[in-house]
Order: sequence, then C-alpha cells, then structure tokens
Amino acid sequence: MVLSGSDTSARRPLIGLTTYLEQAQTGAWDVPASFLPQVYFDAVTNAGGIAILLPPQPVDSTIANSVLDSLDGLIITGGKDVDPARYGQERHPDTDEPRLDRDAWEDALLTAAIEREMPFLGICRGAQMLNVALGGTLTQHLPDTLGSDRYRERLGYFSDNEAGIEPDTTLGSLFAGDKTVEIKSHHHQAIDEVAPGLVVSARSDDGTIQAVEMPALPFGVAVQWHPEEGAASDARLFAGVVSAAADYHASRSRNG
Repeated sequence: MVLSGSDTSARRPLIGLTTYLEQAQTGAWDVPASFLPQVYFDAVTNAGGIAILLPPQPVDSTIANSVLDSLDGLIITGGKDVDPARYGQERHPDTDEPRLDRDAWEDALLTAAIEREMPFLGICRGAQMLNVALGGTLTQHLPDTLGSDRYRERLGYFSDNEAGIEPDTTLGSLFAGDKTVEIKSHHHQAIDEVAPGLVVSARSDDGTIQAVEMPALPFGVAVQWHPEEGAASDARLFAGVVSAAADYHASRSRNG
C-alpha cells in the first residue's frame, strides 16, 4: 500500500530517522545539537509517512527495542564516517574522527529492526553502517583505489554519477525495471567486503557498490547515494519504505 501525502483514509506510518549530534550555531547560541537537513523528513512526509527524529543517545538492546515499539519503519541517514575499529581497521588519515555515540545508537537500532523484520532504508553512511553492523568492511578512502574524487568532488556539494541496477532485486522493482539511475553522491568511503545476508543491488561503472539489500526481509534496502537530494525518481525509495512500513503496521495490528 502506497500512501500519498493527501491520503487520510489510513494511519500514516511512523518513520524514525537518525540524526546528527554536532556543535551547531543558531542565533546567539553555539551548542551541541541534534539536527537533520529538512530534505530528509520532507521526503518521508511527501511519501505519506510521519517523520520522527532519533538523536544519538545512550543505548542498549532494551532501549533500542522500546524506541522501535513506537515506529513502523526506520531510516539510517548520512553523516560522519563509521569508526574503522568496528570492522578491524586502523583509522585512515582521511577518515573522520569517530562518532562513537552515533555508531552505537545506529548499530543497536539496526540490529533490533532486523530482528523484528521492520522495514528500513539506509542512506550513504546508513549503507555503510548496515554493512559493518552485519560483519562487512569498508574502503576508507576511495581516491586511493579509484584515483579520483568522483564521488565527493567538493565538500558541501553533491556530485552527479550513475548506478547500474541489478534486476530481480527490491531496488530493481522500486525503479520499475530501469537499468540505471542518476544519483547524487557525497562520500569518500564505500562498502568493500559485503556482509553475510546482504546482496549487491547496484554498482557504478567502476565497480563501486552503490546499493545493498537484505533479501530475507520484506524491505531492507540501503543506498550509497543521497536520494533525498536527487531527482523525482529517487522518491520511489521513500515511497517504498513508507509503503512497507504501512504493511508492517497493519500486520502488527492484525496480530495484536
């Protein structure tokens, strides 16, 4: 069931989106703050969902499950690099200083979401976090292996690229059989060794993994690009997770 922004005949699914926790300035204040660019939650509301922001905070499995009890779907958003210690590597000079609070928070939420088969979408860092949480690894600095900055040509600007979509995948279904999709990139890392339980559903022409998914789940998709910044075709990713979340809520309601 796909909900439009004007559909009031059914309960709109609640979608949790993880957020940044960084030093931020607003007015006279310069303080640590949780925030998320508006384009993320606009994409959710335009797809018929209700966006619930989930700032990093102390977490364990009980807390993570309590949070998810109130939600129908989860989006792990973009942000700082995942701590390389999580996948057994030393930090590359160009890797961000680790944000251990956010890593722990998103790992716990993803683990709990997968256990209960809650629909989720990973975006950029979210795809990398999913792969690491399930036991995979990352390439810490793509220019070292590709010889170019094609996926992050300038800080604060999105680079235009293209990804080839694998047929017979959830991503392939969402994009209605399209063989390629234009993407907005802003990353210098990417999935290297793919974790058990994931399959690759999109790649760039240089072999860089651009999407993975969990075929064992009704909806578990993660993309390396930024669909919240992209063309109208990327709205299908948000429509997909919101629709799956509506089905998840309906199933929970039927089963008590």
